[in-house]
Formats: sequence, C-alpha cells, structure tokens
Amino acid sequence: MASFRIEGGHLLSGEIRPQGAKNEALQVICATLLTSDEVTIHNIPNIRDVNNLIQLLSDIGVKITKRENTYVFQADALNMAFLASDEFVEKCAQLRGSVMMIGPLLARMGKAVIAKPGGDKIGRRRLDTHFLGFQKLGAKFRQIPDRNVYEIFAKSQKSTANGLKGTYMLLDEASVTGTANIIMAATMAEGTTTIYNAACEPYIQQLCHMLCQMGAKISGIGSNLLTIEGVKTLHGAEHTLLPDMIEVGSFIGMAAMCGDGVRIKDCSLKDLGIIPDAFRRLGVKVEEDGDDLFIPRQKHYVVDSFMDGTIMTLADAPWPGLTPDLLSVLIVVATQARGSVLFHQKMFESRLFFVDRLIDMGAQIILCDPHRAVVVGHDRQRQLRGSRMSSPDIRAGIALLIAAMSANGTSLISNIEQIDRGYENIEHRLNALGAKIERI
Repeated sequence: MASFRIEGGHLLSGEIRPQGAKNEALQVICATLLTSDEVTIHNIPNIRDVNNLIQLLSDIGVKITKRENTYVFQADALNMAFLASDEFVEKCAQLRGSVMMIGPLLARMGKAVIAKPGGDKIGRRRLDTHFLGFQKLGAKFRQIPDRNVYEIFAKSQKSTANGLKGTYMLLDEASVTGTANIIMAATMAEGTTTIYNAACEPYIQQLCHMLCQMGAKISGIGSNLLTIEGVKTLHGAEHTLLPDMIEVGSFIGMAAMCGDGVRIKDCSLKDLGIIPDAFRRLGVKVEEDGDDLFIPRQKHYVVDSFMDGTIMTLADAPWPGLTPDLLSVLIVVATQARGSVLFHQKMFESRLFFVDRLIDMGAQIILCDPHRAVVVGHDRQRQLRGSRMSSPDIRAGIALLIAAMSANGTSLISNIEQIDRGYENIEHRLNALGAKIERI
C-alpha cells in the first residue's frame, strides 16, 4: 500500500490543466457497449477507476486501442459466457462504475449480471433507482443467493429484440448513475420512454449528446424531463470528455490554501455551475479569464454571511446545486478562513467522518452529527500541523492532501490508492507548481 510524504508550507504558482472528467468517462465508456461499431473517446483520464473499467470491458471481449488519452472501443464480439462467470462478478464488485454496464447490456443483449458494486466507503449508496427504472422498462430480476448476485433479463416479447418497452417513469431520486443507466437502456427499448426527475448534470448531458451522435433520439437534454424514442440499432461516434469539475474545484481549494497565484487552464466555465461561487462565499477570490480561472494569493479570505446576517451554510444538492464531491475540499479551505461555516452533507452519512483527521491537525471543527459540521476558521493565525493519516475515500483523500500541503511540518497519508482512483498523476502535477510530495 503506497503513501504520500508531504512537506507542508510550500507555495504553489504557475498553470495547471484539469484532466478529463472521471464521472463522465465511466458513463460514456459503458455506452460503447451499445453498438458493434467503433466509438472513439478523447481526453480519457489515466486514473485507477477508469483504467479498471477499461480492463473490465477488455475482459468481456471489447476491442480497445489507445493513443495517449484517446481510446477506440469496438464491442462487436462480446463474450457472454464470461459475463456470467464468477470472475466477472468479482471484478464488478470491486468497481462501482461497473453498475453502468447493466443498461447497455440489457438494451443490446437482453440480459446482465450484477453484484453489489465497490467504491468509496461513504455510507449507504443504494441501487434502487436503477432497478426500479429497469423494471419499469420491463426487465425482470432473479437473485442468486449463493453467488450474492442478481441476474437481470428482459421480458420475452416478439415485437422487440431485447424485450424492453418504453414507458413513463418518475425517478424516486435524481440519481446520476441511475439516470445514466436508464437512459442507456431506454435508447433501444420499443416505443417512447419519459424520465421525470432525471439528473441533469453536465456529464449526463454529455452522455446524451454522445448517444444522439450514435443515432439515439433524446430530447429535453439539460432538463429533468427526458424523452427517449427507442431505436433498433446504434452506430459509432466520436466524443471528447469535459474537464473534470471536481478536479477544478480541488485546484481552487489548493490555490486558496497555499497558492501564490495559480491559473487553472481550460475549465469549461459554463459547465462548473455554482462551484466557483461556493468558494467565493468562503472569501476566496476566483477570477475568470476566458475559459481559465485564476486564483491570486490572499493573505486573508473572509467568509460571507447571508443577507440577514446568519451564519454561512453550504449544503450539497442535485445539479445545479453544489456537488457533494467538493464539500470535503471546502471544509479544509474553511479551516483557514476568517469566520464560521456550517456544512450540511445531505447525501452520504459517512462522508464527514474524515474531519477527525483535520481536528488532529489543529482545525476547529464541531461534528454535530453524521451530516453536519461547523468549521471555525483560523484566519491563518494558526497553521495546521503535519500528521499521519489514511485516505478513506477519493474526495476526503484530496482534501487531506490539501490540508497537508498547507500544514506546518511533514505529513504522511496512507491508502493513497483511493486518491489515485480519481486524480491522475497528482503528485507530479502539483510538484510542478512547487509542492513537495513524495510517493513512498
């Protein structure tokens, strides 16, 4: 198990460019299973979760060629026997993104097998939205208790190859992966599918645009009401991933805590939503320059208050609200602000537990319950101190790395494989800005 040794207190300066979006990559790579033609995807990040999914597709017979960060996928000879094997199920159980293979496999092959997927240990992450959507389309489920898996298959109908039939559905929650999975299944269902309360994140929009290039008929893209007219086949396409908005937010946090003027290049500002404003509410200066963001050095940053004078509260919410993936970074940034902030993590009940590590580093944080924490900022009067800690998940891991970079002394972060799941070559990219991070 690898670790990072971080020598804190070094200022960062220069330019950095965000990688391709991890969450978009997992969706559109799975979508390549919908056709036997070649699908070319540009700007794919070289990170653990994405690489594991690409390997999983290769294992089931997808032909894959790579040129730098461009991949060509061709799923013209899938190994259906391997899809039913224990080895496939075991690999799926280690990667949460594998759950998005169900929709394409169900649409094109009429069946799929799913185990409980892996991923971050951040509390309950149910799959009901996926399953209920598939059931609405006519799929059936059979549990195999001794293998701890579900077989999913389409109801036999003579009028359509895969047995799925379009319908109206109201999702019980605006699940991003659930919406993506249902969209992919519905593209080849018979008739029209209407999805209300659909997630509408930029990555869902990107998936829809790629599917339309492949011949799908989807309207309402960018809204929470999608209409999908089923088609019989899909063809090849070429697609480019957006820059990763979570990485952009992480870099804003790093620049605020220990930056001496950092420019984040080619951010696709129109797709960042309220992320820059969330940092501005903490007093961080975020300047826009074309499609770049520039974060100047600030001796102090002062937390805003609401118009009625009440304490600033930052809470996650479905898009276009604040993504939960950045609350960990915002909490770290707040530790050195002037003022107090209440953070409300609504979606996952275990994601705030990492603040114990920040408290050990000297942060003033009150963990009210599994979903709420109050941060009392130091106003840079007291530096965090170096510490030994372990990364519990991707986003907490990058937040702890930011804390360590700004701390007084040397820190050691173990279990950095969690960080590698979402951030490409992160130590080399940050060292190029002036950080002192060593992988050991």
